[in-house]
Amino acid sequence: MKLYYISAIIISAFIFGSCDDNTDEIGSSLIGNMDDLEIIPAKYNISTSSIIADSVYSRNTIGYLGKIRDPETGAYITSDFTTQFHTLENYEFPDKDSIRSLVTLSDDSKEIIADSCELRLYFDNYYGDSLSTMKVTAYELQTPMSEGEKYYSNYDPIKDGLIRTDGIKINKLYTLSDQNVDESVRGSSSYTANIRIKLDKEYTDKDGKKYNNFGTYLMRKYYENPSYFKDSYTFIHNLVPGYYFKIQSGLGSMAYIRTSQLNVYFRFLKNDSVVVGASSFVGTEEVIQSTRIANDANTLKRLVEDKSCTYIKSPAGIFTELTIPVDDIMNGHRNDTINTAKIVLPRINNTSQSEYTLDIPQTLLMIPAEEIHSFFEEGRVVDYKTSFIALYDSKKNSYTFNNISTLVKAMDQKDRSDSKWNKAVIIPVTVTYNTDGEIIKVAHDMSMTSTRLVGGSENPYEPLTIDVIYSKFK
Repeated sequence: MKLYYISAIIISAFIFGSCDDNTDEIGSSLIGNMDDLEIIPAKYNISTSSIIADSVYSRNTIGYLGKIRDPETGAYITSDFTTQFHTLENYEFPDKDSIRSLVTLSDDSKEIIADSCELRLYFDNYYGDSLSTMKVTAYELQTPMSEGEKYYSNYDPIKDGLIRTDGIKINKLYTLSDQNVDESVRGSSSYTANIRIKLDKEYTDKDGKKYNNFGTYLMRKYYENPSYFKDSYTFIHNLVPGYYFKIQSGLGSMAYIRTSQLNVYFRFLKNDSVVVGASSFVGTEEVIQSTRIANDANTLKRLVEDKSCTYIKSPAGIFTELTIPVDDIMNGHRNDTINTAKIVLPRINNTSQSEYTLDIPQTLLMIPAEEIHSFFEEGRVVDYKTSFIALYDSKKNSYTFNNISTLVKAMDQKDRSDSKWNKAVIIPVTVTYNTDGEIIKVAHDMSMTSTRLVGGSENPYEPLTIDVIYSKFK
């Protein structure tokens, strides 16, 4: 630590020395300054507790679908999701006269149809047993989710009246390892696992007009008015508000849906040959995708009441709240410099072993307790002033926040009458980096993770501490 201060003072000395040609006194003044500098280490106990997350801001690029049971705690987690579909600007189907997917009417005239239509939910990762039988229902939305609304993980589009009561409602039984697909295909590098929901039954639009399938509805609407496809907003507000995918039954798997895709298939003439065409509309970051989480409230309550440790559980499960002893840290040191303030959160290993043990949270965020909602709603990123991240260290089995001294100083300026003035919350998150390694996005971790941390009011281990290093001139 002393070497650090020597380096800092040397750098400062040369900066100031650049304004003065006389450098004869630099060496002796540096030595004198170091002799006058006092380094003071101190250690203070911190208290922690578990708090129920209730719900979290839920606008995600990944949708979660399934129901699982945590083998360590017995907690059930059910996840459904809602998605809209993005269209490229001024999207175009092939020229109308080139379409060869046609139906002959009673008057011998012909109308365009889609050969088929489907929803595909693609996933790269999942939790649980890929052979567990699950049942999902795909609901067509009546109206779109609002672009200006902040949707949380407890949002229910059915209760909110977003579902079209006379619209598409299709049940689908599935396993994540689709046994209807040949094993050689499933094993190929080009195959991406997916849940397929066909939209090939007769469809009636909001005006009562009937089509042989949902794809035919989309194609005819395009040829009637191509401007419906000029951008995603127009597409969503006029043709396809979105779909809600809700788990109805089954237990044992949770799919991490990377891409939701609405596909329309048709035949058309190209270079004097009839070829199969496909138009795809994808759930992307440009449109709304929101996951609904239903946690086992009784189990979460039981875990929070366990004072021998604290918990971190995602998605939208349990956070850990820290009480920072700001007054103790500042008492007698208001004229000193707080150089570092480090907190290490040791992890407690699981007591049970299972093939399906939930993953350990990999990234934890520390923020002031009063920012538990605003941080995510406003799309903030870590600034290392009042917000910090710590990565899981598998060798030490812990998370380390190396220097939260600026947070301590910020808390010291707060009104003591606010019950949250010296509290920080630890939240599991996912972090996105740009090519320069800079953090550009922080979001709630909605994957299946769980761990216990040393702490709680009845902590049987060594007390949790914040290690502070002060410096001052004698």
